[in-house]
Amino acid sequence: MKKKTECIFEGKKDAKNKTKLKSVYTQLFITEGELNEVNNEHETLKVLKDKAFRGQQSLEKPINCNEIFSRVGNNEDPNKTVLTKGIAGIGKTVSVQKFLLDWAEEEANKDIDCMFLLPFRELNLLKEEVEQCSFHKLLVEFHPGLGELKETKMLEDLQLAFIFDGLDESQLSLFKVDSMVKTLKKEASVDSLIANLIKRNLLPKSRIWITSRPAAANQIPSQYVDLFTEIRGFSDKQKEEYFRKKIPNEDEASKIITHIKKSQSLYIMCHIPVFCWITATVLQEILIKKQEQDVPSTLTEMYTHFLLIQLNMKNEKYDKEVERDFTKLMESNKGMLLKLAKLAFEQLKKEKIMFYERDLTDSGIDTREDSEYSGLCAEIFKQESIIHEKKVYCFIHLSLQEFLAAVYVFYSYLNKNMDDLQFFIDIEFPKKLQLDHLLKKAFDKAIDDEKGHLDLFLRFLLGMSHESNQERLSCLLPHTENTKKSISKVIQHIKQWQNKSENQNLSPEKAINNLFCLLELKDSSLYNQIMKYLNTETLPDRSLSLSNCSALAYILVVSEQLLDELNPKKYNTSNTACRRLIPAVRCSRKALLAGCELSMSCCECISAALQSENSPLRELDLSDNYTLEGAVKLLCDGLKSSHCKLQILKLARCNFSKNSCAELVSAIYSIAPYLKELDLSSNGLQDSGLNQLLTGLEDSYCKLKSLKLAWCNLSQKSCNFLSSFLKASSESQLTELDLSNNDLQSSGIELLSAGLGNPKCKLEILSLSGCMITEEGCSSLASALRSNPSHLKKLDLSYNHPGMSAGGLISAKNEDSRPFLLM
Repeated sequence: MKKKTECIFEGKKDAKNKTKLKSVYTQLFITEGELNEVNNEHETLKVLKDKAFRGQQSLEKPINCNEIFSRVGNNEDPNKTVLTKGIAGIGKTVSVQKFLLDWAEEEANKDIDCMFLLPFRELNLLKEEVEQCSFHKLLVEFHPGLGELKETKMLEDLQLAFIFDGLDESQLSLFKVDSMVKTLKKEASVDSLIANLIKRNLLPKSRIWITSRPAAANQIPSQYVDLFTEIRGFSDKQKEEYFRKKIPNEDEASKIITHIKKSQSLYIMCHIPVFCWITATVLQEILIKKQEQDVPSTLTEMYTHFLLIQLNMKNEKYDKEVERDFTKLMESNKGMLLKLAKLAFEQLKKEKIMFYERDLTDSGIDTREDSEYSGLCAEIFKQESIIHEKKVYCFIHLSLQEFLAAVYVFYSYLNKNMDDLQFFIDIEFPKKLQLDHLLKKAFDKAIDDEKGHLDLFLRFLLGMSHESNQERLSCLLPHTENTKKSISKVIQHIKQWQNKSENQNLSPEKAINNLFCLLELKDSSLYNQIMKYLNTETLPDRSLSLSNCSALAYILVVSEQLLDELNPKKYNTSNTACRRLIPAVRCSRKALLAGCELSMSCCECISAALQSENSPLRELDLSDNYTLEGAVKLLCDGLKSSHCKLQILKLARCNFSKNSCAELVSAIYSIAPYLKELDLSSNGLQDSGLNQLLTGLEDSYCKLKSLKLAWCNLSQKSCNFLSSFLKASSESQLTELDLSNNDLQSSGIELLSAGLGNPKCKLEILSLSGCMITEEGCSSLASALRSNPSHLKKLDLSYNHPGMSAGGLISAKNEDSRPFLLM
């Protein structure tokens, strides 16, 4: 096992690409997750959205890969079945390899006696070859040495671990068969054997680890899984670590990191380890040749350079020569490249990333003659047993397949191969198909596709139409074409979509992809237009569209530009559009989100913002959001974070219950040393909640200046708590107190007055409107003012019954020369 796992191949499996795994391995961000519904977003673009909009890596505790079978929570038993999901190229297979290597070298999981790696792509081949077999025979097919084992019962006594890599590639009907298998020698279909193992009918003591892309993860019913995890790829720190390990020359590594950071789309894509490898390959080559003027700034340019580098590597290995003339290099490989590009497009239409020899044959590729070109198409096969003579193929990464598919479509357009373009245009072709017509149709098809599997392909296709990329691939194309007019029309088409306020159903992901599409066409006008909203004090003449709200939030987050104030209402938008701007809370000092009808996902964003490292947020207004009751835990998690430094928190009229108020008050203790203003008006705080709040504030270095508690169901008991608080500390900075519309009555005001009259009390504004105060209560207030007259500037007694005592209040303040307003 150690020999099989100690080396890693980046790209094609050959000696040149062979590297010691431990020398380049960078710990991935793996977190505990949930088995959600099928995710219909484009996988790679989901990484961009999660990075920009959720910022979840700052919230979740990472899990060490070697500890996935360890205990979780209070569970005394180790996890027996773990399901890990992650997008293509995120590092699932490499994590499995590192897990196996550490076990083989006795660095981890020493309690496990044997580990078996059973990739689904190879189980598919076994299923084609054998109708039925025993589980013992299945293991022998993968590990022939087990064939000498005469007594299989000993396997039942050992602690075994089975690793099933690539559930998304499975062609097995795992849970559609009913046959029961409990022994290693009973024969059944491959589907049935694996299902019975997962169901614990077979080898119930064993441990199981399954990896999958997100879309296929729910093929395993949740009742059979003890722990769900998700690989999120590299954090920003891990990206830099990868490049410094990959590139020994420190100056080169620093230059590459600096360049990547300048392009946010490239930088975020580097969350995906395989994209880090592609980027390092391209930028190293450019630095070696000192061609820094050719440094790619768009995704299409990056992949075009990568393609040329791969061709040159193939040339060195098989043709024994170095061809620095990319024109000749492309010309000599044109036939094979076009076959691969056709394969990429045909399989993309079928949404397939794994394919077999018959698929290659359909695209005109003879694997016996063309095997030297497999640097672009990684083949996975074993030769230990007959069943593995069949080969399985895939491109190095899904994004490379999408790039080549775009190359093929653009080639077909230039070559007027209308059959291949039928996928985009389902009406009768015009006699002369214009490029802008094709690109608009491709754009519309991608927009209409809810799964989003054409989104990245669309960016590549648009990028291909730019003349600079045509020039780089000129020897692959029948000819180049002046595309300026067509590009101009396509840009207008995209902008019209982006600006249409009626496009209510255009998801944030689509809106952001539209922005990327324009940048791929090297048009930054939409970006600049959106930035104007940030840099102008004048309110916009018309409302910001839903799509532009998404794009604006994205730009703010990825650019790390700090906003003084985020106020969605100032953009003249609907509440739906307001919610699209919520992710920008992460980069705002002040977030005014009152009355935005915040959803649960909005609350997740806000919680993430409060917990993000070096959070800049100092003022948060969530008033008049009646949906927050269900999100109290999220909000409390944010407030309790050591990164939260809120100074102003407004939660008025959120209809929080008594229990929710108790949770919030407990969380507010965490920010008490920073908090200057707190508004909990019109919530179910009640006397017990206020007592809890004041007790916590007394025990902290409280800097609170304004406390608003109108309509909080407070009684005279609360006045006693407040009086004690006002007298308790000489350090009290409270200058404003609003107790309006609480049933305090005169008996309560008499208790409160004891605190107001204390010299330590520094109140300047006191609101007691509608508190059922009569003449007796006002007399108590007047007495307090005579005792401590120097601070109070404003007293609101409207909607009470002060009687003749109002005059006493005025005369009490007249003894002090400072201005005083009685309402």
